[in-house]
Amino acid sequence: MDELRFTLNGQPIAEAEAPPNTTLLNYLRQRRGLTGTKEGCAEGDCGACTVAVLDPDAAGGPAWRAVNSCLLLLPMLQGKQVVTVEALGSSGEPHPAQASMAKHLGSQCGYCTPGIVMSIFEACYRRDLDAPWKLDDQLCGNLCRCTGYRPIREAAEAVAGSCPVDRFQGEAAEATPVDMALAYARGGQRHMNPTTPEALWALLEAHPEARLVAGGTDLSLEITKQFKTLPLLISVEGVAGLRGVTAVEGGWRLGATTPLADIEAALGEAIPTLGRMLRFFGARQIKNRGTLGGNLCTASPIGDMPPALISLRAEAILGSRQGERRVPLEDFFVAYRKTALAPGEILSGVFVPELAGLNLRAAAYKVSKRQELDISTVSAGLAVELDDAGRVVDARLAFGGMAATPKRAASAEAALLGQPWTREAVEAAAQRLDADFAPLSDHRGSAWYRATVARNLLLGFYLETERTPRPHLPYRPTATVQIPTP
Repeated sequence: MDELRFTLNGQPIAEAEAPPNTTLLNYLRQRRGLTGTKEGCAEGDCGACTVAVLDPDAAGGPAWRAVNSCLLLLPMLQGKQVVTVEALGSSGEPHPAQASMAKHLGSQCGYCTPGIVMSIFEACYRRDLDAPWKLDDQLCGNLCRCTGYRPIREAAEAVAGSCPVDRFQGEAAEATPVDMALAYARGGQRHMNPTTPEALWALLEAHPEARLVAGGTDLSLEITKQFKTLPLLISVEGVAGLRGVTAVEGGWRLGATTPLADIEAALGEAIPTLGRMLRFFGARQIKNRGTLGGNLCTASPIGDMPPALISLRAEAILGSRQGERRVPLEDFFVAYRKTALAPGEILSGVFVPELAGLNLRAAAYKVSKRQELDISTVSAGLAVELDDAGRVVDARLAFGGMAATPKRAASAEAALLGQPWTREAVEAAAQRLDADFAPLSDHRGSAWYRATVARNLLLGFYLETERTPRPHLPYRPTATVQIPTP
């Protein structure tokens, strides 16, 4: 079997002993003695383990991406470049991210500081930090319980987008697509990285019991939090043709292995429904690794993307050796944690049609106990189309957290059809949601709470879209205190 080959802090690594389930975090600390990278939560929530990986296929060109090393399995790094906080600079010549943190007094106990520095490191080389929310988003995946966020944000603001001309900028400029091909086995564990569709079909036929993985932001938790051993993983991350956002006839094709950060960058403005949902989907580190296909194929009833996409008439593109077939996305989810994928099939991508004319009203909502870095209690993707007389000719009201699968509210939709788009009609339709859903009570919310929130979201959707048919998410600072300058 192959060796694992990647570059760590500028040095080539050929690893032949670490089991495939080894996380990059544990490898750095236990096998390489690079203890600047810390373990906090081991589930991608705290940011203490943040490192940077050079992504040659990033939207807009090769880029350094801040990621959670606790969720990265070593085979996911095949052919890639990794940088940890130890390699950024020295005491005599710190990296701008380090110097800015020191200058603005952004560190106290220091435990979280290396991860924060690595998030600011990514910010240094980004050219798209053109709105305050984007800086919030860059930092929201890093917890600090000592210093407070104001000096940390000031440190990030001072260097964000500065694009220093240094070796990291040079490495990104010279980056080319990497070959992730790998067949690696150690300690009773196997990890396969096919790079062509043909190789993938052959592996699926030979190993129908294998688990598929892409970004690993969900599946890796079985290793880090449930302490499972995953004996055979097949990664689709390196398979040609599965990544990217492409304009096609009638809409867009979103590749299944496209990181959510790339989808947000490509379509967040063009399709506000997606931009609204992706803003609070997760931390920047999660969106840099988490993929659209992974979010859909987990078939979670509280997955964030399904309601938004269902409301937009999205279709799942299913691929196999025999070719591709399409199903409406709402039909992709057949039961709790089960999809319409047949043996030997994968989710190749999602087709999102072009938005209808000016009479389309569309938005998405996520309700959780906290605004950032939290799992939905209830989510919704809502869209209605009106005729020239202001009557509803189409309604697509999709909810998450209300049933065993992401689901449309058929009764509420029927109540709206043919009706004028008025508050009275919307309030009447909202009462029909009780016929569509019988939500469960759990630690995130009671059945009563979920039902009440769902009704309020439909009414709120009407109120919000009265003036702006497809509203963008307004900026509301959460992790910082904003004091106007006199």
